[in-house]
Amino acid sequence: MTEVLNAPHAIEYTYTRSTGPIIGAFLTALRDKRFVGIRTSDGRVLVPPVEYDPVTSEDLTELVDVADTGVVTTWSWNDHPLVGQPFDHPFAWALVQLDGADTSMLAALDVPRDDVRTGLRVKAKWADERVGSIRDLVCFEVTS
Repeated sequence: MTEVLNAPHAIEYTYTRSTGPIIGAFLTALRDKRFVGIRTSDGRVLVPPVEYDPVTSEDLTELVDVADTGVVTTWSWNDHPLVGQPFDHPFAWALVQLDGADTSMLAALDVPRDDVRTGLRVKAKWADERVGSIRDLVCFEVTS
């Protein structure tokens, strides 16, 4: 009988990606319980920030502080959360336009189903321990 040779093989990414100056600034701001966006060539503020202007493709460098409050622009209810999602109970995924921003960002919204609506005013809920990750933002909640 011929012996079959075998060896373990793991498919993995064994490197760390650098976030760069723009995304790095966004993540650092989250760690500090703040949001930053970036000003485009036509004066709009994009949150989350991007490195290049979506209209002109120019480098963008002007970071802008925006509020941790905003308005729900659209949403979708999640009756059956999956493993790894922000909550193990029903919640909404929402696009939230922060005060001072011209675009919306996707985040979890932890409010009762009957209270969710477009135009709802919300405020960020931050993790107790923050490390400079998108998960430093736990979710948005209704402002009081």
